[in-house]
Amino acid sequence: MLTIEAKGMDFQSLGRRLRETESDVRITDCLGQRFIGAGMKARRVELYGVPGNALGAYLDGAEIEVFGNAQDAVGDTMNAGTIVVHGSIGDTAGYAMRGGAIFVEGDAGYRAGIHMKEYQSHLPVLVVGGRAGSFLGEYQAGGLIIVLGLGSEGPIVRNYPCTGMHGGKLFLRSECRDVLWPEQVTARPASAEDLRELEPWLRRWCGYFGRDPAELLAGPFTVVTPDSRNPYRQMYVAN
Repeated sequence: MLTIEAKGMDFQSLGRRLRETESDVRITDCLGQRFIGAGMKARRVELYGVPGNALGAYLDGAEIEVFGNAQDAVGDTMNAGTIVVHGSIGDTAGYAMRGGAIFVEGDAGYRAGIHMKEYQSHLPVLVVGGRAGSFLGEYQAGGLIIVLGLGSEGPIVRNYPCTGMHGGKLFLRSECRDVLWPEQVTARPASAEDLRELEPWLRRWCGYFGRDPAELLAGPFTVVTPDSRNPYRQMYVAN
């Protein structure tokens, strides 16, 4: 595995180094460089430090593992591959992602999973081990979002989750008694069938972060699904 010392490098120089090699790469002393791994296929990148915005944007099959926190727009529009973050992430993680999986040990900021969508046989999945900020799953059109609520104190999700949601599913490891849902979604206790759908992704998350899947599967889980594929029709069309 090739090691790149990123200290003092701008994002363009670091990106050029990544494009110039076909081997797996270990990046050390990363600090805010943007677009790391953008569009990358079939390689592994280990990252030590804090990558900047749009880590793994348009990712197309590679595996990126971050030993630290990450900033905004992790996995922006990613198509395939895996991103693992041993820490927390900023806002808009998984924006418009249409395939692949993002596994986060800690918390996620605002608008995680916004515009997630399924594409042909591609199923995007975002698993957050901690808690999520406001507008989680905004305009979600497909895929799975899973939030486990571990670690930090506070509500498992902040304000306005699932606003405009019209596809996919959201799983929250909570009874969600204090969550105010929009009218166009249904929130209910997860069934045995729901948990079977959830289980393989939860086991993968536990494998990365050393947790017991049986303990987490004990729940409780709330599952949220849309009632309409056109949630704002009533706002713009006369009856």
